[in-house]
Amino acid sequence: MIFTETKLAGAYVVDIEPRGDDRGMFARVFCKDEFAEHGLTTEIAQSNLSVTADVGTIRGLHRQVDGAEEDKLIRCVRGRILDVFVDVRPDSPTFLQHEKVELDAESKRMAYVPKGFAHGFLTLTGDCEVFYHVSHPYAPDRERGIRWNDPLLGIDWGIEDPILSPKDAGYPDWTP
Repeated sequence: MIFTETKLAGAYVVDIEPRGDDRGMFARVFCKDEFAEHGLTTEIAQSNLSVTADVGTIRGLHRQVDGAEEDKLIRCVRGRILDVFVDVRPDSPTFLQHEKVELDAESKRMAYVPKGFAHGFLTLTGDCEVFYHVSHPYAPDRERGIRWNDPLLGIDWGIEDPILSPKDAGYPDWTP
């Protein structure tokens, strides 16, 4: 795997190194040793699959707090998404800065988002499936969110009127 650190310390783009022949291809998408070599978590407590029917849907920005923070390894297994993550670690030099990465089924590229980040994505095609591993089981009472278009964050999603769940539409602007 090829690990490329983003401008946000601890967040990576992870590309696979496919090996193929006339039958198809094979590649590792997780290796405990390689993740550990980059100082990344190697514990997977839960795996999730998100299926989204419509193009122009935003899911997020989500985060977990109070001991339920999650490291995430995200891959779009069908369709194409704009993956967005925001550093919400108050002591970080990139506090409240964000990164955007396109993930799609064809490239098999992944994003590694560490604890202390809010995360969301925009579907760029219909019928998207996003598969991700997390390092902590979901704790609904410790879930928080940030409004997708909070002016303080300045995220250009490339869309004015996305499809949102009532929960995501009701999130406030950034609050610690």
